[in-house]
Amino acid sequence: MIQLDLNQQDIEVLVDTLEGYLSDLRMEISATDLQDYREGLKSRKEILIKVLDELKEATAH
Repeated sequence: MIQLDLNQQDIEVLVDTLEGYLSDLRMEISATDLQDYREGLKSRKEILIKVLDELKEATAH
């Protein structure tokens, strides 16, 4: 496990960036015809959602 020491501003920038990328990724997934590529994108999306949720949880405490 990797631990990062982020201040509040770092977390806010990272959350904003991840949310923007996830929005684009969802559009890319819906526009992708290749099943294998789509599944790879979906896997990436799930990982990023997990990271985003953890960041949001860390800021809630």
